[in-house]
Amino acid sequence: MLVRARNKRSRDAESAKDKEEEEIPHKPFVKVAAICGSLRKASYNRGLIRAAIELTNEQMQGVDVEYIEIAALPMMNTDLEVDGTYPAEVEAFREKVVKADSCLFASPDYNYSITPPLKNALDWGSRPPNVWAGKAAAVVSAVGGGRRAQLHLRQIGVFLDLHFINKPEFYLNAHRPPGKFNSNGDLVDSETKEKLKEMLISLQSFTLRLQGKS
Repeated sequence: MLVRARNKRSRDAESAKDKEEEEIPHKPFVKVAAICGSLRKASYNRGLIRAAIELTNEQMQGVDVEYIEIAALPMMNTDLEVDGTYPAEVEAFREKVVKADSCLFASPDYNYSITPPLKNALDWGSRPPNVWAGKAAAVVSAVGGGRRAQLHLRQIGVFLDLHFINKPEFYLNAHRPPGKFNSNGDLVDSETKEKLKEMLISLQSFTLRLQGKS
């Protein structure tokens, strides 16, 4: 009789646990398209995107960050548009952005503004239909001067109907000790990783709020 009583309590406990897990709401899935304005392989800004991918894979639920390469995009030229279609590289790029719920940009400062590759990607994406429209966005920079590039990117985002989170802001001075990246451009500073995670959480929440799912 004692064994039966124990078995019954065990089954009741498992049933209660299963019911509790069913009642816990799971956050909807958010897919983030990550784009880097620097083409250098060891770029610190690329390192920030790699760190974002690692953080979402290991420490966050319901977020997937996919890095989208822009180096192969031809320079924006409407002569390349044929009957409403674009070059294969452009079509592939646009399709990935369309499938994303939000965007993460990593941008260095080139002469007080964003880089030519990033502007080129933004312009290709803006061709009809505009693939950026209605998406949440965030921007990070690995150098202090990146705040100037971030301001220009936010201004461009107004016309593209991109909705950038306001807080937290994220820009570093990667060249100021202590070192935050290794020789391969990988982020190794734990405090910086925590700040990056806070920004990703903010982007996730804002994306769901724009979609009416929060």
